[in-house]
Amino acid sequence: MFRLRVLLPALALGAGLLFLALAAGGAAPVYAHGFGERYDLPLPLSYFAVGGAAAVILSFAVIGFFVRAEAQAGAAAGYPRFNLFRYAPARALLGGPTLWLLRLVALFLFFLVIATGLFGSARPADNLTPTFVWIIWWVGMGFVVSLLGNCWAVINPWKTLFTLAEALYHRVWPEWEPGPGWDYPARLGVWPAVFLFLAFAWVENALPDNAAPALLAWLIIAYSILTLGGMYLFGKQQWLRHGEAFSVIYGFLTRFSITEVRAVDPAACRECAAPGCMESADGAGCIDCYECFEYAENQEFNLRPPAIGLNAGGATIPGMTALVLLTLATVTFDGFSDTPEWAATLGFFLTQTPGLTSPYFNGLVIANTLGLVAFPLAFAALYGGFAVLMRRMVGGRGPAAEQLMGAFVFSLVPIALAYHFAHYLGFLLIQGQLIIPLASDPFGAGWNLFGGAGYLVNITITNARFVWFFALITIVTGHIIAVYLAHLRAGAIYRDRGQALRSQLPMLALMVLYTVVSLWIISRPITE
Repeated sequence: MFRLRVLLPALALGAGLLFLALAAGGAAPVYAHGFGERYDLPLPLSYFAVGGAAAVILSFAVIGFFVRAEAQAGAAAGYPRFNLFRYAPARALLGGPTLWLLRLVALFLFFLVIATGLFGSARPADNLTPTFVWIIWWVGMGFVVSLLGNCWAVINPWKTLFTLAEALYHRVWPEWEPGPGWDYPARLGVWPAVFLFLAFAWVENALPDNAAPALLAWLIIAYSILTLGGMYLFGKQQWLRHGEAFSVIYGFLTRFSITEVRAVDPAACRECAAPGCMESADGAGCIDCYECFEYAENQEFNLRPPAIGLNAGGATIPGMTALVLLTLATVTFDGFSDTPEWAATLGFFLTQTPGLTSPYFNGLVIANTLGLVAFPLAFAALYGGFAVLMRRMVGGRGPAAEQLMGAFVFSLVPIALAYHFAHYLGFLLIQGQLIIPLASDPFGAGWNLFGGAGYLVNITITNARFVWFFALITIVTGHIIAVYLAHLRAGAIYRDRGQALRSQLPMLALMVLYTVVSLWIISRPITE
């Protein structure tokens, strides 16, 4: 049964991409030699938009026709997985000593980034901090956790710092627990993470001089104090699961990845202090709870089909829907801010606010702040409206619209990831090369520690043509995977196959709309 559930979506994906390839074929493209120059699409953008929309619709038809209700309802219960820990070399390589080595390396880099920001060159291009924070960590970590697994749960420097401080505290006062032991208010859910991530997105998209090394270092210090304080007040696991924005975000992005950790040890789960620890749907241990995994006697490190972790059942905790939508909206705004249309908007705000000359309060800051707030609100309103339509399509039966928003929100994660990959790949491949000279001279002091200080960025490593077709395929693929996941969730909610299909028509319309909009946004910086 699972083979059928895998092969048919793969057939839909292949057929959709073949349709798209036919739409793109037959023309000889003229493309730039270096990425960042103008690229003339081989066909009008409307052809690609229609092809992408048709690919998503075709996948809906194929999946809806072949994937039966019993397959939809049972998809989360069990799926093939391969336990790498069955082999002693893999267990030794991925076991405790290796993990602690990775933690200590990450902790060293954490302090190095702060030190280079505070004491290194003030010129961003000559300082390790901006390149590491914005390219290697923020962009690169998104690629790693969503494709390979949640390494952030292992190397999170704030978690490592607090764990070491806890161990030292217990050696001195073995019978006392650090902190007041406050209970985390359940009604808050992940709302602290939502607002902290919104603040981070504002720094990324609206704060002037956000690449200034010293400013970044002080922001890291401020966030560190807040994070360590939250762990102290509410407990390490409580704050990591609810308040530490990047742990929460990387936690749901890693559901797309091809790996998982399982603790097949009921005793460890019963004693686990981590919120949300639960048995998997198939009763074979709890998934991706690193607290249980660390102390369980029977551990699994599994390979699994990509994206299957996003089909986990259960209600989302308060704020999670908002956080997923915020993630999708902010990366979309980041892409839209590169378009000529947004440049014209910035020009308008500058002309309307001639008296505002402060570096941190001017027309540019106001425009970017308003855009950063407007995009998530618009996404939430649109998604909520389509959830209302979903309920009406089944005659008002089943969960309320608000519950439907939570039930289907993880099906939007492949779309967010596809846009993240499409938008940032060229940035990562070209600007990411700066880490080579900066590794040899992190402070910009003229050092050459590893012999790479003279490295020059190779801008021919990619080009606009490759980036465009990568974006095209990635965005359409992400939407097709989202269609499949939404079908699985609908089959679990509406046992009647007809109701499940009807409920998904609004979601299909939403995904087709976003496919077209995404392709338009991605195309604008390339073709202008």
